[in-house]
Amino acid sequence: MNNQTFVILTCDERSVDLALEEVQAVAPGALLLARLASGVLLIEPGIPFSALAARWRSEPPIFVRHIAPVQAVLPLGGHVGDPAFLARALPPLLPRLDPALSFSVQTRLLAALPYKPFDVNTALAEAFSGENGPSLDVRAPQQVISVVCAGAPLRRQGDIWLIESAGTNSTSRLVALAGLSLAAENLSSWAGGMRRFAREEEQISRAEFKLLEAFEVFRLSLPPRGVALDLGAAPGGWTRVLRQHGQYVTAVDPGELDPRLAGDRGVRHLRITAEQYLQQGPDHYDLIVNDMRMDARDSARLMVAYAPYLRPHGWALMTLKLPEQQRRPVLEQTFAILRKAYRIAGARQLFHNRSEITVWLLPN
Repeated sequence: MNNQTFVILTCDERSVDLALEEVQAVAPGALLLARLASGVLLIEPGIPFSALAARWRSEPPIFVRHIAPVQAVLPLGGHVGDPAFLARALPPLLPRLDPALSFSVQTRLLAALPYKPFDVNTALAEAFSGENGPSLDVRAPQQVISVVCAGAPLRRQGDIWLIESAGTNSTSRLVALAGLSLAAENLSSWAGGMRRFAREEEQISRAEFKLLEAFEVFRLSLPPRGVALDLGAAPGGWTRVLRQHGQYVTAVDPGELDPRLAGDRGVRHLRITAEQYLQQGPDHYDLIVNDMRMDARDSARLMVAYAPYLRPHGWALMTLKLPEQQRRPVLEQTFAILRKAYRIAGARQLFHNRSEITVWLLPN
């Protein structure tokens, strides 16, 4: 859709170095221009945004969560009139929206401002929709206008503001960085990849959000009345989510499950370790999940040991806890272990992951 060379990249702040390595792998000449906020980077990849997006659509990165092009830079006043100003000034600067595709506006404010993202979204949606414009769809848009309001390094050239690398003769000032792209090019259909779920009254733990997000990101379908194994299940957040999706769950953990699961006949709680269950001779399962806090390589070995008990049509999902040091070598060693029994179908650091990644596995 565009050939712009400036990109806003979002990742977990603790994984910035790994995300930049992923950029360099596909765009060796890429430059980091500025850190706009925690985990939000302004980069010049040296290749068109469309080329970068195409590479990552076929082979998604692990640590880069979201990308968006920068095709327009507009200085802001930092006052309540900014949304109306953007609605007037931005449409002529961006590529024309495809009227056959639904769209949405996704705004992130990375500075203290007297308005909300909703105010910018509303003003721009009205400006871009028009009488014969595309339909607005905030939940599942096909094309996205991304707007980031932040302090960025700029240099003035006549009436034009140019993005510069921080630390040069540039001046940091409040701007709107905007671009238009297909939603599929952005790696996530959520602004900055920030997928949020509403907290439910019966929620057991925040770990549930990781599983729900993984279902979406990897587009996982669960078999009707499937049989699932939850390793390291306590206190039962993932077990609860699996039950909500119609699975019969064997929850393996010596710890206690939340009392709200006690009366659920679809849950079998084995108060033993995952290693002890292996010695007993496990049943066979449609899916195996593992969110245990242990060394990533040890967790991978455990999953390999359980591979014979995963049915041929099944899949497995696990989180890998990453150390503070030597994360890349540990990750490569862990993947090598997993490949002895599985094909790594997907690996991403989700919004709800912290010092970990989520891996989707299919049996060899």
